[in-house]
Amino acid sequence: MKMAKETNDLSLLAVLFLLLTITPTLHAQKYKYEMGGAVGSSVYMGDANKTRLFLNPGIAVALLARYNLSFHWAMKANLLAGNVSGNTGQSGNNFPFGQQAAFHRTFAELGTQLEFNFFPYSDKYAYLGTKPYTPYLFVGAGITYATGENEFLNANIPFGVGFKYKMKERVNIGVEFSMRKLFGDDFDVTRHTPEWNLKNPFGIGGSLMKNNDWYSITMIYLTWDFGIREDPCHGN
Repeated sequence: MKMAKETNDLSLLAVLFLLLTITPTLHAQKYKYEMGGAVGSSVYMGDANKTRLFLNPGIAVALLARYNLSFHWAMKANLLAGNVSGNTGQSGNNFPFGQQAAFHRTFAELGTQLEFNFFPYSDKYAYLGTKPYTPYLFVGAGITYATGENEFLNANIPFGVGFKYKMKERVNIGVEFSMRKLFGDDFDVTRHTPEWNLKNPFGIGGSLMKNNDWYSITMIYLTWDFGIREDPCHGN
């Protein structure tokens, strides 16, 4: 009897594990893909702006594509361009010898992110508890290139929050805010000059996670669904 009970318990655990494993693909949206565009603002954060999230906003535009893995998960790719600027006179910091600096530059980004929807997102399959709107979180990786005499090329880690709503069967509208963590401290250095600049104004040694620049993106987007699944209940 004890062996039979243990066998039944193992069988139940195996079934539960199988269900947990296949759940993300069993319940998928009607359409596999989304493509669209976005517009918004881009803001630099670094030595010339340590704390103010929306200081000197620039214009940002993007193309994005999304692959809907399930009601809760999606993979997104973006090609983004924007401009940023900064001025130490607005930073609230005191720099060595009273030095001041300002910059303006244009940048481009290619990246991908993994998104998690808090609600099962779809305007179909109401019997599964789906909703045509959801907040979501995302994190990913990307590459940033910026123009100037001193060109910038570095990796970034994007992470943020968003909200999306299905206006019609194939039309989605959304808004998101994200931060981009850069792995370099010269995003705000546009020229090759020997004099003081914003790469390391205080002469303090940095590290992988310290003394590096950031930028934020706030955007509203519109996407179009395509690539219908032949059998949405099986995620084909």
